[in-house]
Amino acid sequence: MEKYYLGIDLGSTTSKAVIINSSDKIIGRGITNTRANYKVAADIAREEAIYDARFTLLSNKIKADMESKPEFKKYMEDIRTVFQYQQFKRRMESLEKMLNKTVEEFTQSNKDAISEKLGALLENIRPQIRNEFIYGNLGSKNQFFRDIVSEKYNIEVALVGKEFYEPLMLAFDKSITPVENEMVQYNFKELVLESMTILEEKYQGLAEQQEDGSKEDWYYAELNALKNNYKNVEISLREHIEAIASDEINIAKMVGTGYGRALLPFPEDCIKSEILCHAFGAHALFPNTRTVLDIGGQDTKAIQVDSHGLVTSFHMNDRCAAGCGRYLGYIADEFGISLNELGPEANKATKETVICSTCTVFAGAEVKELLHSGEERPNILAGLHKAIVQRAMSLIARSGGVKNEFTFTGGVARNEAVLRYVKQMVVDSYGEVTMNIHTDSIFMGALGGAMFARRNISADLPIAKKTKEVEV
Repeated sequence: MEKYYLGIDLGSTTSKAVIINSSDKIIGRGITNTRANYKVAADIAREEAIYDARFTLLSNKIKADMESKPEFKKYMEDIRTVFQYQQFKRRMESLEKMLNKTVEEFTQSNKDAISEKLGALLENIRPQIRNEFIYGNLGSKNQFFRDIVSEKYNIEVALVGKEFYEPLMLAFDKSITPVENEMVQYNFKELVLESMTILEEKYQGLAEQQEDGSKEDWYYAELNALKNNYKNVEISLREHIEAIASDEINIAKMVGTGYGRALLPFPEDCIKSEILCHAFGAHALFPNTRTVLDIGGQDTKAIQVDSHGLVTSFHMNDRCAAGCGRYLGYIADEFGISLNELGPEANKATKETVICSTCTVFAGAEVKELLHSGEERPNILAGLHKAIVQRAMSLIARSGGVKNEFTFTGGVARNEAVLRYVKQMVVDSYGEVTMNIHTDSIFMGALGGAMFARRNISADLPIAKKTKEVEV
């Protein structure tokens, strides 16, 4: 039986899980937002990694076809997205029940009218989200259940009138947390087969649209191939789904890390520092890495590593969230935009507004003052992003500077404005060095945990650095 190894990174804002095989290949990734119940967050991330691993195993079964026939590759991309929608749909059904129950418990005289407005609101939301998953790119946006629902819900609530705004928002606030904290396990085979039925409807519809001349240049070569050949892909997949769905993903060992690692129900020897894990994960993907910068949700870490991926020195800011993911989340809320919009908006700037405060709360007040004085939003955001990276560069300098190669990890590495400033400042301060930014940057801590689990080695942080070089 194949053995697999699991790493879980229980962060302050997101929880990640990575599964690797005995050859150190990543076969599964899972991510969710960290909610009030840390255990549920860790369990959901693990289950998502297992579903992803099954898709990887399924893809491996038809690897030759995926490499030679574009319709196979496109179909696998689409079925993963529709699978996500099926998961979303089941959780949405739970939320709708909870919302109706919450409104039923209201004591307002217009309770029936509120319930009617809620029903109409949900009727509007359902098809929007379905279409964006199946025909759009919602599945690739890395948004969590709460984010997707609240965005649509808020738009609809704003249209229903002032007398219904507060009770409907109250109903959502009371209902979303218990639904998020509900551990739901899905039947992989059931959801895959349902997803195949949805895809059949999609491809038939696209073929008819193109045949009647209502659409031109629909999608690209893979989709054109799928219109006529998706049945061949279905037949090939059905041969393997039963076996893949019933295969046991045997986790031989697991290691937990991250901000909330102490809350994981793991043995003490299966808990590792997130500094160690980010370094080990970065080294696993980029063996020549000598400097690692991790900007996470709650802290920033500048790490120096040796040729084995073990930490030789580090410096970190762990007493304030300024310059971290939570800080960016706070700023996004101030501007009323999503986290995904921050980087692109900052890159529209014509100049960088100087932000004086390094405190999250004071920076928020400074942002409001700048907006009131007429400063443009992109310029303010550019200044905020630059300030974040300047703080990180200060930590790097104190840890020993940038040594070739430099690897950037953590969820903030996905922010294109932060990434631009990191590249610029590294080159300005240290010259042309090899810089690694991987699509799995947010999973680096979990990957390091999985690597520690497979190798079954012990490691610790340098004592002198651990006790003396933590920024206050």
